[in-house]
Order: sequence, then C-alpha cells, then structure tokens
Amino acid sequence: MTQAPNLLDLVRDDLTRVEAKMRTIGAHAYGPMAEAFLLLLGSGGKRLRPALALAAYGFYADRASEKTIAVAAAVETLHTATLVHDDLIDEALVRRGSTTLNAVWNKGATVLAGDYIFARAAGFAAETDNLPVVQLFAETLRIIVEGELRQLFSSRQWRQPKEAYYPRIFAKTASLFAAATRSGAILGGATPEQEQALYDYGNHFGLAFQIVDDILDYAGDEATLGKPVGGDLRQGIVTLPFFYYLSAQPDPEQVIARLGTGAEGVAATVSAVRASGAVELAFSEARALADQAKADLAPLPEGPFKAALADLADQALARKV
Repeated sequence: MTQAPNLLDLVRDDLTRVEAKMRTIGAHAYGPMAEAFLLLLGSGGKRLRPALALAAYGFYADRASEKTIAVAAAVETLHTATLVHDDLIDEALVRRGSTTLNAVWNKGATVLAGDYIFARAAGFAAETDNLPVVQLFAETLRIIVEGELRQLFSSRQWRQPKEAYYPRIFAKTASLFAAATRSGAILGGATPEQEQALYDYGNHFGLAFQIVDDILDYAGDEATLGKPVGGDLRQGIVTLPFFYYLSAQPDPEQVIARLGTGAEGVAATVSAVRASGAVELAFSEARALADQAKADLAPLPEGPFKAALADLADQALARKV
C-alpha cells in the first residue's frame, strides 16, 4: 500500500509564509508585547490549524494566495490568543514545557495581551476581503468565548449529562478546525457541497482530536503532554473519560466526595479512571469521529490532499499511544 503524504510536508512552503505573516505582529507591537508574542510563536505546536486551511485551499490551487495565507495566519493567531487566556483562567504556569505568559505577567497585562492578539487575528481575517470568511471568523470567536464561559460556570458539576460535553469541545477545539477548513474552501472556490464537506471534516477531526487530548489527561504523562496529568479534574472539568468512569460506579457520590479531599483525592481518581474501561470507551468515540471525518472527504477530488487529510484523522488517534 502506498503511504499517504504527510499534510505538513505538502504545505510546508506555504506554512513558512504563514509564519512570516504572523511575525509581522512583532514589528508593530509595543516592545514587551512584541517580545512576548514572538516567544509564544517559538513555543507553538505543529500549526495544524493553518495547515488545514492551506490544505482545503490546496484542492483548488497549487500555491496559496495571499488571502489564504492571511486566513491561515488568522486562525493560528486566534488559537494563540485563546491559549493566553486559557492559561490565565487555568492559572497554568507551564505549557508544552515552556513558561506561560501568565507566569511572568500580572493578570491584567495577560488579559490585555490576549485581547491584543485577538485583534491582530481579526485584522488578518479582514485582509481576505471576503465577507463570508470574516463573518465565519467572528462567529467562531463568539463560539469559543461562549464555550469557555459555559465551562467556567459548569466547573465541579460532576454529575453533568454527557450531552453537555460535545457542545463544549466543539466550542473549545472543533469550531476553529472547522473554520480553518471552511475558510480555505471558500477562498479556493469550492462548490457548496465541497465547502460543507471540508467544514464537516474539520468539525469531526477536531472533536476526535479533543477527545484524545482528554484521554491523554488521564492516560498520558507529563513529558508527553508538556503539563501535569489530571489537570481537567483539578479544574473541575468533566470530560468523556470521567463521565464513563463515574457512570459505571455503584456509588458515584463516594467518588465526588473523594475529589473534595484535595490533591490526593484527585490523584487517586486519575489512577482509578486510567485503570478502568472508561479510557477505551472514550477512545472508541474518538475512533468513530475520525472515521466520520474520513468519510466526509468523499465529495472531494482524489489526490495528495485528500489522502493526507484522511491520514491526519488516523494520526489524531495515534496520539493515544
């Protein structure tokens, strides 16, 4: 069987252009803000969100247009802004092994830094001169903020129904993946069917990606995650593995009482979830969503981008190991 091309390899040259675009923020920002933003870029992840925007456009053109570079920069800059605010809300001092802005700046300055980065992301989106893309960007920002508020106000509500989980992870993660793929499709001139297919792919891929993240918070290790395990429980966030674990307990209230005893109770619960069948049940849902993401690609033309996106869905599951 021929090995699928790697998505990041397919868009590497255009990702370099996106990176350069994002670094222009540092050229015009207030000194400490410019320095902080460039440090944030340097500690960034794999740039999956801009890569997805570029891939969606790649179905229709060999080289990304300047407007596509702008929208790819917009989604990654928006993602960076959400991380700044997330670290502040979570009181996180480390992310991906690097010190967070929250650890070195006071709360007010950190909030304003996140706001500044949001504004620059919106500026990049506006450079597309495409009203549907700008509207999609604004709607995605609304969804992300509303989802974060829902998560904050539901903290430590351990008996949440499973139905509350998926809207939350759509807001937190999948909405931005879906916005990236839809934006690339719009700028590439996709048919309505293909545009919807790429949006659906981004959504289902993003949901699978976040479920695996939530699994790793129990089944991973600090070296892999770049942050301590059990963070969700410490913050009172109910994710899919915990839902399955609690649902299987003959006395759920005993588990909830244990969580109220502090760090030792949280650590014991993390170990119990890891040892139960809850992780595999959650992973089975991630697998089904990854399979759906691959099925979503059916209306798209055959070629390296279709193969790479299908392979990316499988890679999201491989992060479990």
